[in-house]
Parts: sequence; C-alpha cells; structure tokens
Amino acid sequence: MNANENLPIVSIITIVSNNVRTIRNAIQSVAFQDYQNIEHIVIDNASSDGTLEAINEQREIISLIISEPDKGIYFALNKGIRLCNGQIIGFLNSDDILKSRVTISKIVSELCQSNFDAVYGDLQYFSITRPNSITRLWKAGKYSEKKIKHGWMPPHPTFYVFKSIYDKYGFFDETYKISSDYEMMLRLIYLHKIRIKYIPQVLVKMQRGGVSNQNFKSLFIKTKEDLRIMKKYNLSLMTLFLKSFGKFGQFIFRK
Repeated sequence: MNANENLPIVSIITIVSNNVRTIRNAIQSVAFQDYQNIEHIVIDNASSDGTLEAINEQREIISLIISEPDKGIYFALNKGIRLCNGQIIGFLNSDDILKSRVTISKIVSELCQSNFDAVYGDLQYFSITRPNSITRLWKAGKYSEKKIKHGWMPPHPTFYVFKSIYDKYGFFDETYKISSDYEMMLRLIYLHKIRIKYIPQVLVKMQRGGVSNQNFKSLFIKTKEDLRIMKKYNLSLMTLFLKSFGKFGQFIFRK
C-alpha cells in the first residue's frame, strides 16, 4: 500500500497454517482496499502444503511475512501484535475476506471521528462451494452490559481497536486454545469498559467452519474454556446457555 502520513496506520494480522486454498483471497481482499495506509502482517505456522509459496507470490503487497513454527493460534496473534507499527489493529482469518473495498476506510472514519476505543460490525458466513450464497448473518447490534450477561460478544473478525488498548490491558491469554478471543472481549469491554461503537453493516465475510466447531473434541474444549472464563468474570451458567443457543437466529438461507 502507498503510505499516507496523514492517515493512521491500520495493521491487519493474518495467521495461517496449511491453508493454501484460501490464503490468496484473504491477501487480495486487503490489497483491494481503497485505504492507503495498511500494514498487512502474515504469520505462517511453517506450512507444508504450498501456503508459504502462495504467500510469497504476493510478497509485494504484504508488509511483513513470518514463517516459523508457532505454539498455537493466540501465540501467533500475539506475535503479530508485537510486530505491528499501526495505531489501529484488526485480524483477518486466512479463509475470510473483507466485505468491500471501503471496509477499512469506514472503520478508520468511525474510529477517528469519535471518542471510541474500538469499533465492530456485522459478519456474514458463506460456503466455500457457493461463495456468493450467504448461509448465516451475525448481526451484532449495539452493545449493552445486559447483552454480555446474555452471552453476547462482538464478532471478533470485525473488531478493530487502537493498539494502545492492547498495550494497556494486555494481549491474548495463551493458556486458552480456542476461547481466548472471548476472554479478550470480556476483559476489554466488560471489565475495563472500553468505549466501543457498532457499525451497522457487514464488514467481513467468513467461510463456514472454524477451530471452535470442527468436531466434538473442539466443542468440548471450547465449552470447558468458556466456563472457566465465565467463572473468572462472575457470569452465570445461563450466560453459557444463551451464548451457545443464541446463535440459531443467525442462520439464513438467502443471498
């Protein structure tokens, strides 16, 4: 990207492990943005399926590439945060794409024209076999503390925050394998009450699936970790129930 010194740097971190099938699309969706001061950092977990070769094919549009064995998802994300030069940080999964060409411009505009610490928006899910057919819509809505107690959290892929917030309140807790993003949301929003703003539009398209719902073992680990997090923040078992079953309303079967 061509830097513009008058614009804040937005650091977008993409971590990947053996995902040659979609990593090009994620990289291209960042390069396609009209915002002119993006730092895209790609952290590869020593992939062996051609992922690194696919990344290197697009080296000229990536700010930094690191390829080495990692100690888990959140270890890699924390590595990316430490390497960032940006004032604003967001994350893009290796099989996700930014919704439109103006997504980052919209995020920066909302952050810089307000007194908020972070912004978030809506999330669409799509099938890899039918990328134009939306199967689920995560319409986040405005934040309230009552919603947190009902299992609510912002869609993490749409969450962009000033780096100073991470510096002040800490990075991802690497003792969690799956649910550290949920713990982070509670720590920042519920405990420290950072100021967040909802952007009522889809910011990211996510491929269906993910670490947390790949199989029964993943679901078991996630549930166990969620219970640990809820105990840490004095939330009830009802919060877990509502968090798990409150997602049914997100499923849609239309474009």
